[in-house]
Amino acid sequence: MPQPSAQVTAAEISRIAGVTRATVSNWRRRHEDFPAPSGGTDSSPLYDLESVRAWLASRGHTSAANPSEELRTTLRLRAQSGARTSENLLLLVLAAGRSPEELTAVTELPDADLAARAQRDAGLVTDSVPGGEAVRFEAGDAAVLRALYACVRAEGSQAALEVLAERELEESAASGAYRTPAPLADLLAGLIPGSPARVLDPACGSGTLLAAAARRGARKLYGQDTLPVQARRSAVSLMLTAPEAEVTVRAGDSLRADAFPDLLTDAVLCNPPYGVRDWGHDELAYDPRWAYGVPPRAESELAWVQHALAHLAPGGYAALLLPPATAGRASGRRVRAELVRSGALRAVIALPAGASVPLHIGLQVWVLQRPEPGGPERKSVLFVDTATDASAAAGHGGAAVAARTRGGSRSASVDWEEITARTLRAWRTFTENPDAFEGEPGVAHAAGVVDLLDDVVDLTPARLVRASRADIDPAELSADVDATRRDLVKAAKSLARVAGVENWDAAGATAREWRTATASDLARGGALTLLRTVPEAGRGRAEDGSGGSAGARAVLTGSDIARGSGPTGDPAELRSDTAPVIAVGDVLVRAVAGGEGSMVRVAGEEEAGALLGPHVHLFRPDPDRLDAWFLAGFLGAEDNIAGASTGSTVLTVSPGRLRVPLLPLEEQRRYGAAFRHVHELRAEAQRATLLAQETARLLTGGLTGGQLLPSGDETS
Repeated sequence: MPQPSAQVTAAEISRIAGVTRATVSNWRRRHEDFPAPSGGTDSSPLYDLESVRAWLASRGHTSAANPSEELRTTLRLRAQSGARTSENLLLLVLAAGRSPEELTAVTELPDADLAARAQRDAGLVTDSVPGGEAVRFEAGDAAVLRALYACVRAEGSQAALEVLAERELEESAASGAYRTPAPLADLLAGLIPGSPARVLDPACGSGTLLAAAARRGARKLYGQDTLPVQARRSAVSLMLTAPEAEVTVRAGDSLRADAFPDLLTDAVLCNPPYGVRDWGHDELAYDPRWAYGVPPRAESELAWVQHALAHLAPGGYAALLLPPATAGRASGRRVRAELVRSGALRAVIALPAGASVPLHIGLQVWVLQRPEPGGPERKSVLFVDTATDASAAAGHGGAAVAARTRGGSRSASVDWEEITARTLRAWRTFTENPDAFEGEPGVAHAAGVVDLLDDVVDLTPARLVRASRADIDPAELSADVDATRRDLVKAAKSLARVAGVENWDAAGATAREWRTATASDLARGGALTLLRTVPEAGRGRAEDGSGGSAGARAVLTGSDIARGSGPTGDPAELRSDTAPVIAVGDVLVRAVAGGEGSMVRVAGEEEAGALLGPHVHLFRPDPDRLDAWFLAGFLGAEDNIAGASTGSTVLTVSPGRLRVPLLPLEEQRRYGAAFRHVHELRAEAQRATLLAQETARLLTGGLTGGQLLPSGDETS
């Protein structure tokens, strides 16, 4: 019986043809011979792939998809026939680390020989991956095998791994799986004093936390995850990124079926699942791990806390990412009290909303230490609040706002550099001498154990970290308000001037159409160069803090682009001696989509000479062929970023997939001038908004704190 042809979506047609989604929609309306939908729904139609290819070929459109997109499409099309090969292909990624020439030769093998070669390759690493079994490939798998090898050759093993993990999660219908953002993983790893050699993550997901531990020198990495696909993905990823480490990953439920019951490690890092009621409360009621009290049924997070402590050697540290309710729910009061009383809880750090999923709430980091027999008495717990601006919490914001708004504005996006610096500064000072820790108003406070052991044992940092309003000088606050109000008036006038400069004419009866090319195509043609910083595996901060060859250069980060600031990154944290140096006219794109703030920036004199951060893509256009502002405008378009991003919650931008219209240079410059004007409009609007918010905050705080009087009120 003949097999039906594969079906593709309109989005896949756009990628195959190298055009936008809008162009595909116009083709459907304008061309009567465009293939009719063969499946799907009215809102999400599917088209016969072979019919689409024939139609495109008749009009001279060849495939424009990059290797990772080709692999993604090939996997989806294969899944339509009921085949599941992504699980076996994960093994193949681990074994495919050859030279580009060797990978090219493999892709050119006949179908049967290619399948035999892939089966042999995968067999070499079967025992290294949890749940790995003997795999078998056949000649019918040749298309997806070629796509995989081609993706590894062109974009690297990690890119191929990401595509396969996406597909397998979809095939397993797994929900709730997401990646811990790399800056957050680095923060958690940085909270572990020293250089722990053995690190466990009992809910390891894709392995981001263990990878952060490896970057700090950990050489024995242990992981467990309830989803077999996540366990396999984590094992493969860690073996690729930390080849010098000993990696042991198991599949299974860590609370119900601990894969490492006798393991004691130097550190535990974990971002456990939240709000799980079916975590094994009844069957684990007498578990020896509950040394601080049986976790209530609604407190699975406190079960994870004690699981982490049970796997620490005496004196070892754990850092867990937890929801804020864990700090104050009445049901967990007794367990919290015992954690505080015993000295096991060392710090609670509040993060701003958007730091990690779920993005709408501010999560917390709990730092714990397993008590040592005969060890020192712990008399206090550190609380750090990074969810609010330090200058705002202390009541002095005018000068800081003015500094931040020069050349751009601060957005609501997460400023990982500032959060990390503020947190580690307080934590290191506290651990050096807890009894002498004086704290920082509005940022950090060490609360005594006796003070915490009240009727509720509420460990919420915002409640415990408070600025003393009585210490704020009324005259100084009044001067701050006046300075900020003057800046606001200037910004409002500047915004009105920029907003009224130009008129924008309609393109005509229908939207304009143009042929596009991917950034990868433009790079191959020499019109631009794609650059990025690749952190060296296992490399951390230099012993002398110099950051290797980085010297004293600053580093431009993704957060800098989002909030419009100059380069603020620390070269000592770059972990690379080969970071590209930014030049005037370079176009810089954040590697992670989402959040507020700009996605793209054109480098000027302020950025020139800075080093490229690890989460930023650099596009260096040939000025004789591409206008920088034209390029930035189209690269940063919302639909372009969305079409080039992968992932479910954390969206990673694939730079080679971004598309650019093919227009003459003179026309590019006209668009470039318009995009520059839009950039100025956005910057002025953000500056005015920030200053308005700061003015309102200062006035409200001054009135409620007693430092300011209402207008016309002369009472004392």
